[in-house]
Amino acid sequence: MSNPADLVDRYIAAWNETDPARRRDIIARTWTENASYLDPLMQSDGHTGIDTMIAGVQAKFPGHRFSLTGKVDAYQDRVRFSWALAPDGGPALVKGTDFAVIDAGRLQAVTGFLDQVPS
Repeated sequence: MSNPADLVDRYIAAWNETDPARRRDIIARTWTENASYLDPLMQSDGHTGIDTMIAGVQAKFPGHRFSLTGKVDAYQDRVRFSWALAPDGGPALVKGTDFAVIDAGRLQAVTGFLDQVPS
């Protein structure tokens, strides 16, 4: 497996990239063509679906950014990491933990769990 921490860094970068062309480039380098994403609130498939999902989250939370919280933990083709979504300089609004399957150095499937959500 390639460096899983670098892969997760690109994953977070995709969620933070507001320029559509740059975001699609990051998605193409980070996810397999038939990748999937699933969490309690959203589901998407393929590069176009993932791009549309990320753009929707950015529209719902303008001025917020994702960041890693803790270390990336990997074993064979699996990776686990935690993240937070917060306004610039503010406290986290949403926190979660994602589990992913890696195929040929890119994300094949990501399942997200929400650890903290606004009431």
